[in-house]
Amino acid sequence: MPYDSETFVSALSKEELLGHLNRVTREVNFLDQRTKAKGDIIFNGLIGRKGFRISKVVDKGDTFLPLILGKVEETARGSIISIKYQLFPGAMFFLAFWSIVLLAFTAFYSFFIPNYNYASICVLLAMANYVVAMYFFNRQVKSSRKVFHQLINFQMKD
Repeated sequence: MPYDSETFVSALSKEELLGHLNRVTREVNFLDQRTKAKGDIIFNGLIGRKGFRISKVVDKGDTFLPLILGKVEETARGSIISIKYQLFPGAMFFLAFWSIVLLAFTAFYSFFIPNYNYASICVLLAMANYVVAMYFFNRQVKSSRKVFHQLINFQMKD
């Protein structure tokens, strides 16, 4: 499944980092229009004592928007931030579902009703499905990573 990670060191303390993230993050209930992002809100999600679970605020839905899972550890001179970018569970489900369906059709056309043209088409569609998902996921990871890094670097300049 699409996945990316990074670890970096920040001069900010754990409390400063999580506090700053908390100021630009809002917990959103998409069924309640009053919780829509306003002003300085950059991320949707939750900030906890040990880490965070956020995603970049977007104007319209994006299937491949990464969920950013972060853990922050205190050090003597700041903090260590470990970040994992992954697809939201619903998007992972649909990617896995269509991959399994297409691979099942590949097996069906390979072994039960031998039609190697259809089997080839199904396996090519399964690969294309995965390649397209990886492309759009990586594109969104770059965008989210850029926003997150700008946020951290901006805070460090203050």
